[in-house]
Amino acid sequence: MRLATIFLVPFLCFLLNISAFAQLNQESSGSDKIRINQVGFYPTGQKIAIVVTSEATNFSILTADEKNEVFSAKLSDVKEWPHSKETVKQADFSSVEISGEYVLQVPGIGTSHSFYIDKNVHFEPAKASMKAFYFQRASTALPEEYAGKWAREAGHPDNLVKVHNSAASENRPAGSTISSPGGWYDAGDYGKYIVNSGITMGTLFSLYEDFPEYLDTLNLNIPESENNIPDFLDETLYNLRWMMTMQGKDGGVYHKLTSANFHGAVAPKDATLQRWVIQKSTAATLDFAAVTAQATRIFEDYKDELPGLSDSLLVMSEKAYRWAKENPDVIYQQEKLKDPEINTGAYGDRNFKDEFQWAATELFITTGKKEYYQEAGLENPLAQDFGIPAWPNVNTLALYSLARHRENYKDSELVNINAIIEQLTQMADNLVASSKSSAYSIPIGINESDFVWGSNSTAANQGILLLNVYEITGDRKYLDTANSNLDYLLGRNATGFSFLTGFGEKSTRDPHHRPSEADDNEDPVPGLLAGGSNPGQQDKNECAEKYTAAHRHPATSYIDNRCSYASNEIAINWNAPFVYLANAIEAIQRSK
Repeated sequence: MRLATIFLVPFLCFLLNISAFAQLNQESSGSDKIRINQVGFYPTGQKIAIVVTSEATNFSILTADEKNEVFSAKLSDVKEWPHSKETVKQADFSSVEISGEYVLQVPGIGTSHSFYIDKNVHFEPAKASMKAFYFQRASTALPEEYAGKWAREAGHPDNLVKVHNSAASENRPAGSTISSPGGWYDAGDYGKYIVNSGITMGTLFSLYEDFPEYLDTLNLNIPESENNIPDFLDETLYNLRWMMTMQGKDGGVYHKLTSANFHGAVAPKDATLQRWVIQKSTAATLDFAAVTAQATRIFEDYKDELPGLSDSLLVMSEKAYRWAKENPDVIYQQEKLKDPEINTGAYGDRNFKDEFQWAATELFITTGKKEYYQEAGLENPLAQDFGIPAWPNVNTLALYSLARHRENYKDSELVNINAIIEQLTQMADNLVASSKSSAYSIPIGINESDFVWGSNSTAANQGILLLNVYEITGDRKYLDTANSNLDYLLGRNATGFSFLTGFGEKSTRDPHHRPSEADDNEDPVPGLLAGGSNPGQQDKNECAEKYTAAHRHPATSYIDNRCSYASNEIAINWNAPFVYLANAIEAIQRSK
């Protein structure tokens, strides 16, 4: 390899050059055969790109104007990636450490999309992915002062929500109304769902518990920015307060708040179908219990600003947990609901062991009551099944929380903290091994089943696992492997797309997202993570003309079109792990 001995002008204006990130991509200019993180890399971090070739042997790193070569080296040996059936080589330029804007060039193939090397290279996309939750707010207008050109009028006041007959109780009969304003629209549609808010809030609160100093300084430019609470917590609080309205007097929690059917692509103010709260369920109630227990710990530090909140949250959490113990198998079965029938997202789950483990664990950490831990059943975590978190599978969140508070349990006879750490480490080691053997040098793809509906959240959640183990061990391999999945999400993938709206020359531009579809902007709301490659193609009837032979493999089954709810919708539970992954890596880099 050769590192040129030239001196570049220090890239001091990088953080001021917001247009490098905030402007949405124009015409794509990079070679489609070079797959690279289109945002960039840290000076001392691993830097890898993928070149689709069997012939080329060398590559170079050039300044963005292509006038100066700063590095050259040989490509790796050729490999085939089974998930895309591509023959590829890796370009490793990790030794390039000078801040600046660059392109990667391969003779006979072309030049990549431009990228940056900078010590805070992922700060803007990391921040935008959290600001994206502001754009999902229900029941409030988004003024231009905070929303820019994506300003919109308020929709869904949700102050006259009808009680569906499946949710009826003595004090709230069918057809009566409740007030349940606020919260975030769950996805590309206008529903608000407790189960999906559960893992979303758990992920965001975990990020805050892990990196509070970094997040306390994050300015999101939201209406609450001038108060004495960090913007990050203010935004989560907007959804938390809605969740609190979804609990009945008996402790049970309504599964969701939606219209009976999905709206078309209209703005929130024009989506005026009757809204309903629908059936209490065990899954929703346990997710609620877990989130409110975790929130109790966090908002306890803000008793002056938010008097009574943390105390109320704990009361609600324990009340919800008791209801779930008394009603341990209340399954949400949407197909049985009538008068009216409900046809919005079901989030149906039939196995509640993982929700019980998560809720009981969070209550144990918050209260110290041993019975909660005993009921969590985590005495021997190595003998149990844990996986990458998703809305139907949340028990690994319990392990993260215990590991986060491991100093409290190092001498505990109740909590086998070493076994918990060993379980997480084994899972992370499998991802590291997968990355090392992968043609794309990424952990996603350890199994073909990684490519599912919302596969990009799988990549981000794998990164969260790796970062948790990095924080425990300090071993750089876990940080590098987590960063490689961030590279995947921002362009180093078989589609060549940066899946985060607004970031990268070839980024998602036409997501399945009603506010973006209904407004007059050519550009979508920035900071939204598209669902990603999904060979299930459940939307093939709607997108029949868009799917081609290029989309037939698991890792290439993605189309940037609003018709594709199976690959190009957005969802809060997909954005949240990206928020964790990108912001945690930024926080770690700043702490060095």
